[in-house]
Amino acid sequence: MLKRRRFKQQLTLQDRLTAWVTQLQEQASKLPAGPERDALLRRARQADVASHLHDWVKSSELQPPK
Repeated sequence: MLKRRRFKQQLTLQDRLTAWVTQLQEQASKLPAGPERDALLRRARQADVASHLHDWVKSSELQPPK
């Protein structure tokens, strides 16, 4: 049976998403307007939304259904 290679992440999901958003935005700023730049900006927006969703799910104000 194959064993999965597992490792602990050094950074939290929130930190990794934030760093990825910043990296994608920097890459997009170096490109001229066009489909490649739009794709990078779309991925950055999606990662930013994922970051906000993660904050929302982990918030203490979120209550379980009753």
